[in-house]
Amino acid sequence: MSRKPELKGRAARLARLLPAGRARAARTPFVLLVVLLLGGGLIGLLVLNSALSEGSFRLDDLQKRTKSLTDEEQALQRDIDAYSSPDALQRRARELGMVPGGDPAFLGPDGTVKGVPSAAPGTAGTAALSGPAAPEALIPAAAPDPAAPDPAAAPTVPPAQPPGAPAASAPPAAPQTVPTPTPGR
Repeated sequence: MSRKPELKGRAARLARLLPAGRARAARTPFVLLVVLLLGGGLIGLLVLNSALSEGSFRLDDLQKRTKSLTDEEQALQRDIDAYSSPDALQRRARELGMVPGGDPAFLGPDGTVKGVPSAAPGTAGTAALSGPAAPEALIPAAAPDPAAPDPAAAPTVPPAQPPGAPAASAPPAAPQTVPTPTPGR
């Protein structure tokens, strides 16, 4: 009942090139290809899983280290806060023999002294000073450093000063003005 139509001409020549029956492809290469693809996929998943696990362990170690370093930083910050509190600073200053300062004097940019310095309270019995307090008298004498060079052996050179600056000497007791040099000389 179903008859194949006969082909003529060019179609007949092409039909002869194709096999007449149903062609069977070889199954072995196909099965081998599927097995290789599945095996490669499984090995790839195994490598990916191992890499993720290794990264997870490294992340856990880094988080633990970060936590320990954060704890150490907080402990150090607590120590700094304890040492820099006003009570601790005052106690340490008294241990070093320091006393609260008196009234300061200020030098203006033009060389004038503003204010009258006074000695620190409690130092009147240790050093009788008249007039402004000499800074050397308020500083306790320290033991000489054996590694430091002998200051008496080296000549002292005064620092260079810009022209027109007042000479380096003891600060004046009363406010004074320094004459300004004229640039024409």
